Amino acid sequence: MTIMDIVITYVDGNDPVWKRDYEKYTNVPVMQKRFRDWGTLKYLLRGIEVNMPFIRNVYLVVSHHSQVPEWVDTANLKIVLHKDIIPEEFLPTFNCNPIEMHLHRIEGLDEEFIYFNDDMFPVGKCRAEDFFLDGKPVLGYYTHLFANGMYKKICRNSDRLARRVLNMEPSCFFTRPQHICSPMLKSECCGLYAKAESEIRATSAQRTRTENDLNQYLFLDYMNFKGLIIHKKISNKHFTVALASPDKLRAFLRNPTRTLVCINDVRLSEKRYEKLRGAILDAFEEVLPCKSKYEL
Repeated sequence: MTIMDIVITYVDGNDPVWKRDYEKYTNVPVMQKRFRDWGTLKYLLRGIEVNMPFIRNVYLVVSHHSQVPEWVDTANLKIVLHKDIIPEEFLPTFNCNPIEMHLHRIEGLDEEFIYFNDDMFPVGKCRAEDFFLDGKPVLGYYTHLFANGMYKKICRNSDRLARRVLNMEPSCFFTRPQHICSPMLKSECCGLYAKAESEIRATSAQRTRTENDLNQYLFLDYMNFKGLIIHKKISNKHFTVALASPDKLRAFLRNPTRTLVCINDVRLSEKRYEKLRGAILDAFEEVLPCKSKYEL
């Protein structure tokens, strides 16, 4: 059976150490929907243990040790600090994109690894072949013409740079991988970083997101244009909490029809946040009641 690693980026926006740095180094209010902790990390880890038995190591990437939840067993969950992988001149950062651009620098990381945001969860039985086949990542792709909004502009930036590095003709279209976990090849990430280091470093200086950023799709686009990605969608469901009802979320988590789910946060009233959070945590506790090896 193929063995691979998982890398998870995590932020607890309630951490006073993190808040202090945010207020000191930025002039923008904390965007609660990007940094709010829903209390679901333990269920992501339980889901990995139950549904992804082919995983070797799980790495949790955080800014400070104060970000690590007190229930984490650090003997089994490998903690990586930003300073371990990101050049010092770009720290502290509150921008997910520079963090993503340096994940491949984790010491001891397997050649085949999967990158998870902390709002993505394996809720059904997965196979190693769902993510890698014959040494190639498996992932679905979309093609876009218009880049509406910051997220798609960043996707377009990444597509264009990948094409330039590979001496491809420019295109008015740009590709975007499906919004779920990202299977990566460490050697390809290292190779691209070496070729595009000046561009990556130029955007890594932004402490908060801007439309001029690059993101981790740069690595995926690079591999895709090299013919290293197998175009097959990973089985997933995407919910935005702006539209999903507590009952709908609860029903899906109890009886998932896909193997992975992304529950995307948005700006919410405190009342709605608490109601949705309660429904999600109740459902996860019902289907994943046993502690994982990553918990004390």
